[in-house]
Amino acid sequence: MTVAAGAWVDDPFAEAVRAGRGPLWLRGEDGHRIPLDVERWCAPAAGADHGLLERCRRLTAPVVDLGCGPGRLVAALLELGVPALGVDITGAAVDRTRRLGGPALCRSVFDRLPAEGRWGGALLADGNLGIGGDPGLLLRRGAELLAPGGVLLVEVDPREIDERITVRVEGYDGRLGPPFAWARCGAAATARRAERAGLVETERWSALGRRFLAFRRADRPR
Repeated sequence: MTVAAGAWVDDPFAEAVRAGRGPLWLRGEDGHRIPLDVERWCAPAAGADHGLLERCRRLTAPVVDLGCGPGRLVAALLELGVPALGVDITGAAVDRTRRLGGPALCRSVFDRLPAEGRWGGALLADGNLGIGGDPGLLLRRGAELLAPGGVLLVEVDPREIDERITVRVEGYDGRLGPPFAWARCGAAATARRAERAGLVETERWSALGRRFLAFRRADRPR
């Protein structure tokens, strides 16, 4: 993730992950706030998560969770017998994932990762398509990580939105982390970028107000 030093690392997000609760927001330059669902992320996988987990269970190779946060999806995948690795830039999130018994690396998804080009599946859930503020670049990165025929499962914004913004993490006490680039994309904008990244859309589904797309790496990423 390309962000200002300290964003997500030693800011209100890290504190909320350690506590397991919010409230927490992304605050835009215009003052608009996007709520972050810290309690859900810190709880066991539930609800719409099960659709992601079931699709991962069908794969024949390990899954990497890009921006794994507190690790609920990694832990749930391991319980299902699916080998999984979490990757997150926030040390507090990685620590919490490891406490759940899940392997996790504290690094950017754009850094060198294990088994590049050999993952059977990759996850971009919970708004993580916004990482780095460039969804096209992130989708290409996901394609690079996948084995030929591998599947990238992406949670998109429920609305048909396509925006790149500068935000800061804001805690309950009003304290702000440093500014960094973020993005929000709906299904149509995500599908366009995924095609340019060498990914083929295979499925769309919605559950409990959340919306998801599945892409398969057909050949080499473009």
